[in-house]
Amino acid sequence: MHGEQTMNTRGALLHVLGDLLGSVAALVSGAVIMWTGWMTVDPLLSLLICVLMLASSLRLLREVLQALMEGVPISLSSEQVGRLLAAIPGVASVHDLHIWTLSSSRIALSAHLVVESLERWPTVLAASRHALAEQGIKHVTLQPEPLTSAVRWLPYPDERRQQAG
Repeated sequence: MHGEQTMNTRGALLHVLGDLLGSVAALVSGAVIMWTGWMTVDPLLSLLICVLMLASSLRLLREVLQALMEGVPISLSSEQVGRLLAAIPGVASVHDLHIWTLSSSRIALSAHLVVESLERWPTVLAASRHALAEQGIKHVTLQPEPLTSAVRWLPYPDERRQQAG
């Protein structure tokens, strides 16, 4: 119980607890039936165990599906992580931000960071990795992009001919 809490170990623990509760319920219901003759105790205890196991299984199933579908972990918000990265000195903006679950203990992130100066990229990268690690995100891929001035629109060649004529 005090070791690593992965989905696999939690599933195995759930299975063992189900077996244990089933055995205890069989012993208790057998004793109650023997002493009181009340036969209804057996199905009642069985239903109680089923409800407890179903609730635990559904929580685990939700987490497993989140990982299989590579969804954003429930504990994180893409918007908050984007604001966190954008607040790092030297970062002008963040785009193409993707966060997904690799396993119960690993979260991955990829993003493009528009930086004010590519010379500052090592500092920005270190600060970004540190900020993300504090959020529990350690598998990180960040791509720097230089901050450029506004792109001047140039007409397509056909449109240039029409303007010249």
